[in-house]
Amino acid sequence: MSFQQALSGLNASSKSLDVIGNNIANANTVGSKSSRAEFGAMVAGSSTGASGASAGLGVEVSSITQEFTQGNLSITGNNLDIAINGLGFFQVQLENGSTAYSRNGQFKLDKSGYLVSNSGAKVMGLATDVAGVKTSSTPSPLMLPNAMPIPAKATTLVTASFNLNSTETLKWDQATNTPPLNNLNKYGTSLNVYDSQGNPAPLKMAFVRTDVDKWVVLDANLAKDKTPKDAKVITTLEFNADGSLKAATPYVPVTYSIPEVKPDGTTPDAQTNKEIKDLKIDFSKVTQYATAFAVSNLTQDGYTSGSLTGVTINEQGLIKTNYSNGQTQFNGMISLANFKNPQGLEPVGGNNWKESFASGQPTTGQPGTGQFGTTRSGALEDSNVDLTAELVDMMTTQRAYQANAQTIKTQDQVMQTLINMR
Repeated sequence: MSFQQALSGLNASSKSLDVIGNNIANANTVGSKSSRAEFGAMVAGSSTGASGASAGLGVEVSSITQEFTQGNLSITGNNLDIAINGLGFFQVQLENGSTAYSRNGQFKLDKSGYLVSNSGAKVMGLATDVAGVKTSSTPSPLMLPNAMPIPAKATTLVTASFNLNSTETLKWDQATNTPPLNNLNKYGTSLNVYDSQGNPAPLKMAFVRTDVDKWVVLDANLAKDKTPKDAKVITTLEFNADGSLKAATPYVPVTYSIPEVKPDGTTPDAQTNKEIKDLKIDFSKVTQYATAFAVSNLTQDGYTSGSLTGVTINEQGLIKTNYSNGQTQFNGMISLANFKNPQGLEPVGGNNWKESFASGQPTTGQPGTGQFGTTRSGALEDSNVDLTAELVDMMTTQRAYQANAQTIKTQDQVMQTLINMR
C-alpha cells in the first residue's frame, strides 16, 4: 500500500512550506538569508543486492540549507549602519560571552560607548592607534570614547611656508638697534598655539631684513610697555643666491611664553605665567624671491580638548571619530570572519549564526583585504529573499501537497473496492 509514501510526501511538503513561510516572513529582515528544503528518496534495501526490485518508501527532507548570496544594499544615511559588500560576517559577543556571526549591521553606541547590535551584542574589532595603524590581531569589543573628551595636546611643531621680498630696502637700524616699525606689520603673520592644558595663545612673528640675503624672525607678541627693539629674536634666516633657505637645521626650537589673561579678559602689560618649552618651528619651506611677501602655509599640531560629535567608518572598516575641536582620530577597525563552509553555520536566532563542526573554524581579517568584502557605512544589506520565487515555490509545494493527499484518497478508494468485493 502507498499510504506510507504519500504520508512522507505530505510531511516533506509541509516542512518545505514551513521553510518558504519563514523566508517570506524575513523578506524585510536586514541581513537575513533565505533557506530551502532539500529532499532525498527513501529506498528499501534488498538482501539480494538487486536494484529496482521494489518501489521506494517515499521522500524525506535531507537538509535545510541556507543561501548566503549577496543582498541588495539600501542607503540609510546613518553612519552606524554598516553593510558588508562581499564575503564575511560581523563578529559579535553575546551576553553570555560567546561569539556569534551576523550580516545585520544595524549598530548603535550604548551608554558605555560600546558598539552594539539591536540585541545588545557587542561588535568585535581590532585595536588601532589614532593614525589607523593596527595594534592588535585579536578581536575584542569595540568601544568609542563618547563619555569623556579627548585630552588637549600642546603644540610641538609649527610649519611655516612663506616668501620674503628680496627687493625690500628697509633694514634693521644697527645704530639704534631698532627694527623699522612698519616692517613689523608689513612682514608678519600669526596663529594660535596651545599649551598642555589646551589654552590658546597667539604666536606672532615678524620678519626684518638685516643684510643681503639675511632676515631675522622676531617674537612680535609684545607687552604694552615694550617697543619693537624689545622684541625677542626667534632665529635668523639666511638665503642662497637662488632664493632657497640656507640652514643646517630647519627646525628651530623655541621656548614660547603665553601671556596670562585676567578674569576680565585683559592681558597684563608684562606678566606671563605659562610656557611651551618643546615648541619647534619649521622654516624649511621659506623662500626669498623678488615678489611680494605671501604666506602659503602656516599650521601647528596642537589642539584643545574636544567631545565626540560624530563617527564614520570607511570601506576598510576603520572607525574615524570626529571631535568638537576639529580633530579626527581612528578608534579601531571592524573585524570580519569567514568560513570554509558557511552553510554549516548553526542559526541561533536574532539573525545570528554560530560556528559548528560542519562550518569549520573562522578566519578573521580586515575588510577589503584578501577574501573579505568591504564595509559600507550608512547602508544596510537587505534580505536576499526573492518574494516572487518564494510565491511560485509556495504554489508548487501546495500542488505537491495536494497530489500526495490525492494519492492517499485514491489508495483509500482502492482499499474500499477490495473490501466491498464479494
